[in-house]
Amino acid sequence: MTDTVVSLPTGQDHPQLDFLVKAGEGLARGDDFFRQLLDVLPAAVYVTDAAGCITYYNEAAASLWGWRPELGNTEWCGSWKLFWPDGRAMELGECPMAIAVKQGRPVHGMEAIAERPDGVRVPFMPFPTPLFDSSGRMIGAVNLLVDITDRKRAENAAQLLASIVESSDDAIVSKDLNGIIMSWNAGAELLFGYSAEEAVGQPVTILIPSDRVDEEPEILQRIRRGERVDHYDTLRRRKDGTLVNISLTVSPVKDARGMIVGASKIAHDISERKRAQEQERLLAGEMKHRIKNSLATVQALATQTLHSAPAEEKQAFIARLHALANAHDLLTAESWDRVPLDSVVARALEAFREEHRERIVTEGSDGIWLSANRALLLAMALHELATNAVKYGALSNGVGCVRIFWEFDAQSNKATVFWRESGGPSVTPPERGGFGWRLIQGAMEGALGQAQFDFDPDGLACTLEVTL
Repeated sequence: MTDTVVSLPTGQDHPQLDFLVKAGEGLARGDDFFRQLLDVLPAAVYVTDAAGCITYYNEAAASLWGWRPELGNTEWCGSWKLFWPDGRAMELGECPMAIAVKQGRPVHGMEAIAERPDGVRVPFMPFPTPLFDSSGRMIGAVNLLVDITDRKRAENAAQLLASIVESSDDAIVSKDLNGIIMSWNAGAELLFGYSAEEAVGQPVTILIPSDRVDEEPEILQRIRRGERVDHYDTLRRRKDGTLVNISLTVSPVKDARGMIVGASKIAHDISERKRAQEQERLLAGEMKHRIKNSLATVQALATQTLHSAPAEEKQAFIARLHALANAHDLLTAESWDRVPLDSVVARALEAFREEHRERIVTEGSDGIWLSANRALLLAMALHELATNAVKYGALSNGVGCVRIFWEFDAQSNKATVFWRESGGPSVTPPERGGFGWRLIQGAMEGALGQAQFDFDPDGLACTLEVTL
């Protein structure tokens, strides 16, 4: 067969396979140069005779198949098992190489899946091409197998992403760096009222209210810098002119070279959340108003009831009501059900700081939250301690000071507040506990904690422990 001439049939539309045909010619002539060239070729290549038996394959083909078929005895293809792209089993006799040899024509554009002996499946695209001698007699075929695993993985990922985008209830939109809408999913149609045909090609400013048009240039500038705009609450305008509250996330989109070419935008409708927040605000305001009215009524009743009581006792009672009202104000200003410990301390001592600002020092870590009940009780306890300091303790003269600090023990889930006085009159233990001491101890026991007093002559020390 050294004088055999091998050529492609006329009308061949894959001229890049000419090299394989030339290599086939070389193999037919017994040319070792072409064999050596195919041996080191990184692409999987094998050759059959006119009966379909494999007469040659290179290392890349053996690697793709996962084994080494026997030359001269293995027909059509070296794959351990074959499957159609949809997963159905493919008989070796109906594989693309078999068709090319049986029908004497190239078979290009098909896909198949090879299963290795270890069970790993490799999607590939074959390019079987018959080889003919100078008389037009088919003498075999050469096949190039292109591993398309990465391409299939990318296609599957792209399809999955497309499905997620299309089925998402959120509006997902892409735009170029000029702000022109490039894609528009069903969620965007539902949220904004424009169909994809109406929106794609339009500037994204069709969604922006006139008083917010300055937002878009700033967003585009950040995208060009490669920045991400995360959870940005704003307003957008629907097709019918109504406004909708949305949370907007905008991310840069890059091309294959890593260049930023546009942006993807995810808009989530937060109208319900905004309505709930407004309802909560109105409810908190109403509760605050009712609590103040209730406390004012209690104060009026107490004034009438205690009209014959000493003025000092009446003032102390009214001060306690004010401390309770301040604590309620703090709760309504926060989230109502909980409040930061540092805010409780600051609000409880607010009235005393006006006269003793430089003499009251507070310090402690942030992020310690108290429930509403514990916050109210701690505020009352701190108020009593401050009142006592003004009357009898460190704040009763011009030089004493009070230091309040706190810490959190994660293991026991307890917050501890330390009250330390210094520079005041000498301290002696009281002969009997007054109402203020009993209130502190009762409050802390009610908060599932405890209060400890140390009547040091140099200054009162109190430790308030609260289980969170």
